[in-house]
Amino acid sequence: MTGRSGPAESTPQDSRSPVAPHSRSAAANQGLVALLVSLVTLTVFAALFVFRFLDDNRLTSWQWAFDQSDIRVLAPILAAGVALAWAASGVLIPARTQGAMLIASALAAAMVFWGAPEVVVDAARYFMQAKYLELYGGGFFLREWGREIAAWTDLPLVPFLHGVVFDLFGETRMAIQAFSSLLLAGTVALTWLIGRILWDDTVGGCAAALLLAMPYLLVQPALMLVDVPTMFFLTLAVFTTLKAVREGGAGPLLASAAAISLALLSKYSTWLLLSVVPVIVFTHLDCGFRAVFRRAAAIALATLLLAGTFVLVKYDVVTAQLELLWTYQLPGLARWEESHASTFLFQIHPFVTAAALCSLAVAFVRRDRKFAIVAWMLLLLAVLGVKRARYILIALPMLALMAGYALREVTDGRIRRFIVSCAIVSTFVTSVFGYLPLLKRTSAMNLLEAGEHLDGMDVEAVEVYALPQPRSVINPAVVVPILDLFTEKRIIYRGNGPAPPAPALIATSPLRFTWEYATPDYFRPRTDSPRAAAVAVIVGRRDQPLPDHIGARIADSRLSREFSVSDNLFRFKTLVRVYQTP
Repeated sequence: MTGRSGPAESTPQDSRSPVAPHSRSAAANQGLVALLVSLVTLTVFAALFVFRFLDDNRLTSWQWAFDQSDIRVLAPILAAGVALAWAASGVLIPARTQGAMLIASALAAAMVFWGAPEVVVDAARYFMQAKYLELYGGGFFLREWGREIAAWTDLPLVPFLHGVVFDLFGETRMAIQAFSSLLLAGTVALTWLIGRILWDDTVGGCAAALLLAMPYLLVQPALMLVDVPTMFFLTLAVFTTLKAVREGGAGPLLASAAAISLALLSKYSTWLLLSVVPVIVFTHLDCGFRAVFRRAAAIALATLLLAGTFVLVKYDVVTAQLELLWTYQLPGLARWEESHASTFLFQIHPFVTAAALCSLAVAFVRRDRKFAIVAWMLLLLAVLGVKRARYILIALPMLALMAGYALREVTDGRIRRFIVSCAIVSTFVTSVFGYLPLLKRTSAMNLLEAGEHLDGMDVEAVEVYALPQPRSVINPAVVVPILDLFTEKRIIYRGNGPAPPAPALIATSPLRFTWEYATPDYFRPRTDSPRAAAVAVIVGRRDQPLPDHIGARIADSRLSREFSVSDNLFRFKTLVRVYQTP
């Protein structure tokens, strides 16, 4: 050997050169780290399983999801997933296809849960608002929102978009689920782009992927709620504002103002979290004070014009809603809370939480002012003591960016990808084998199956009766719109629900809105319509007796099907009996 470069250095004998031991040592170290990550992944899952009684989430608690599960069955599944994660971590995705892969992965993940029922009764009011637009048009919706269209504490944008979806694609739940899933995928893409703008592809890619390591989030696109669309518009506002402040130009400035306005019209909680906009401005003053200040002023004026116009037109409605939020919703936060341990360990994979916490130290050491942009929302929620996963959900992209920022410190690319993949695999085991079966064994599943059964019947309309709930203060009439969501048959409801309970019982209840439910005109019977050939009776328990007037109504009918899935988790139950008149 001469030590000079040349073809001879590629011969087998050169495997004993000084470089080879270093390569073998690096590979061995990588293998040891990968083994450690694998063991930690399995150990964390086992620990969460053992201590699942600490999860007090009101929707997808581990103590409910895994109360009938065997860790000896789940552990091998997770171990196989970890092995696949290691194999996948060795694949480098080209930068030009990374965004498309993230979007496709998010869509595929969300679609897994489309078979879940509507387990949150808030879906009823969002559906009713959307149906007004479908039936009477956008002009009627905008004019009557807050008047004939009961608005409670909701803002109009998301129900308006749901109504547009119904108008374009038909009144089907799948259309709404596809819409929400696309917005989840859009949020993943925006998170990736924000990470790239502030730092690099590593932060953006890790953060976007880590949104799929949050089991609570994956369930949400299946439900007709406003949280996922709100999360999308809030993330869009951050992205467009970053572009506008950094680059200027009429297009980016107008896009920023429009995105901020959309976020403001999605949910009142965004009004507080959009305080991140001044943070974006202040952290970019080094780009030129005067230029940045002019851009910020232009965004503020355009936003004031766009969102301010809505507030002026609907001033009475908005002020009434703000008063209700102040006197009812804000005090209720202390009563409707869930622990941080539940949200940040069980509903979000601990790898994400741990990395986000580490990012605080990394940013402090680096004196990175840009980090304040992604940390602001979470720190604000922590200072305000917000402890409900659903209220924190819209800020989860920022949590993912914090975690991605810390994971950039892992210099071995494959190990970094493996950590992210292990978190995602663990999340899928949690959600597919825990959350989805949990949701499907709640009594809410009866409404979904009853709707499908009604669609298979040769009838044009179905008359619905909702009986008082023996153990719940919820107005049973609120389930009528949810049943309507699951069937294409025309629903007839005569508004024959129970009298409301004493005001003191519902004054502070999170379900108080159900007693302010007013039967929409489109559910009322038409004077020229023949008697419906099908009757659906919604009860709270199987042995619940029927009132005389319902008994008389179904006296000449036969029981077509009974849907009686029940659970011991929620007091409110929806068991459905479907009758058909000869």
